[in-house]
Amino acid sequence: MLAGLRWTSLRLRLVVVFGAVALTAAVSASGIAYWLNRESVLNRTQSAALKEFKQEMRDKAGQLPLRPTQAELAYTAQQMANSSAGFSVVLIGERAEDKPVVGVSDQDEFTLDDVPQSLRTAVNERQKITSGNTSPYHVFWQRTQRGQTPYLVGGTRIVGGGPTGYVFLSLEQEREDLNALAWSLAIATSLALVGSALLAQAAATTVLKPVQRLGHAARQLGEGKLDTRLRVSGTDELADLSRTFNNAAASLQKKIDDMSAREESSRRFVADMSHELRTPLTALTAVTEVLEDEADTLDPMIAPAVTLVVSETRRLNDLVENLMEVTRFDAGTARLVLDDVDVADQVTACIDARAWLDAVELDAARGMMARLDPRRLDVILANLIGNALKHGGSPVRVSVRSVGGELVIEVRDNGPGIPEAVLPHVFDRFYKASASRPRSEGSGLGLSIAMENAHIHGGDITAANLPEGGAVFVLRLPHEVSEDADDDADGPGNGRAQGGEAQ
Repeated sequence: MLAGLRWTSLRLRLVVVFGAVALTAAVSASGIAYWLNRESVLNRTQSAALKEFKQEMRDKAGQLPLRPTQAELAYTAQQMANSSAGFSVVLIGERAEDKPVVGVSDQDEFTLDDVPQSLRTAVNERQKITSGNTSPYHVFWQRTQRGQTPYLVGGTRIVGGGPTGYVFLSLEQEREDLNALAWSLAIATSLALVGSALLAQAAATTVLKPVQRLGHAARQLGEGKLDTRLRVSGTDELADLSRTFNNAAASLQKKIDDMSAREESSRRFVADMSHELRTPLTALTAVTEVLEDEADTLDPMIAPAVTLVVSETRRLNDLVENLMEVTRFDAGTARLVLDDVDVADQVTACIDARAWLDAVELDAARGMMARLDPRRLDVILANLIGNALKHGGSPVRVSVRSVGGELVIEVRDNGPGIPEAVLPHVFDRFYKASASRPRSEGSGLGLSIAMENAHIHGGDITAANLPEGGAVFVLRLPHEVSEDADDDADGPGNGRAQGGEAQ
């Protein structure tokens, strides 16, 4: 029962609330019952004892002479004590004016010293005779304690002259009865508390089971299982909650299905468009290469137009290749072709292939091996270094090192750095930092493709500004990448830089 209880759980709170309510009710009921029974028992015993004492005073003490002897008082006190009430008696008379004489039923049990002074004063005080009070003396009583035993002490005196009497009654039996009652009520309270805990557990199980099913369904929905639904039974609030969840899940599934269909349609459109553009682009590329070779022989009025056509054709070709690569990542068809690579040689080859040797400083120790896709690493490096050269300025410093089982490649430039507002967006698709350069050479896809290639390796790329100036891009890749496929048949064949504009 306690296995699922935690201090913050709803089950524990239900048990605690049930227990607190039950405990409060049980303690209140037990306290009231104990108080009522205590008063009833004490008042009944007290009334019976005082009534019998008053009767004994009238029948026996009232028959004594006006000036009784000590022996007469003692004899009468013993007779009074032998009654069924079982109390002890002290009688006080006068042998002469202001010369009291005392007789007791049991010298060891009760003497005049056991009578509180306040009770003596009240007993001997003469009351004023009125229409509502016809007797000058009354019976007074007081509860006291001697040692650990409670006692009832009462007293009165004979009207018209005669001895004053005090009664002394032990209430030990009544205390034992009340203690037994208190223990019974305590046991009943404990049983009520245990019963309330069991009832709370049962109620919590009944109430929380639908909530647990709802939580499980919500987790499944969060994991992408959009067909998750709850079984609805009843008409209570939990049933309404289950219906609301089902309606929300159905609405979410419909929206996601619609979005997936639109996204799939968009991806298919981009892929189809890219494939359709490749054939005319191939022809255009061949024509532009011929025109570029003959540019020196063309009419000076035509040469600038030819140069523009050549550059825009290459830019369009790069854009189509980038779009096809993005489509592969979105469709989940991009695969790795892994090989054991000397990272320093790979970086050098990337720089040399693009004639960047004079603008790039390389800090890499040869012999640092990593298992990764060399073509995709080349794409990443080409984008990062090309972006640094284009927007940061040379010299660009590339450093390669191994840190904690990871391959870390840093690309630092010597430029003004990246504006703080731009940093969160440098890897976004088609993002360009300057709105005044909407038709710049970059497509805005290079850095996002570099990030996708890092992710497919299980790595990441971060961008930041250096305190001394300039920007730094840090590529982190694991030394060992799990092989997802043997080949990437649809991978782009070129190795040119696909530089997005970030700075």
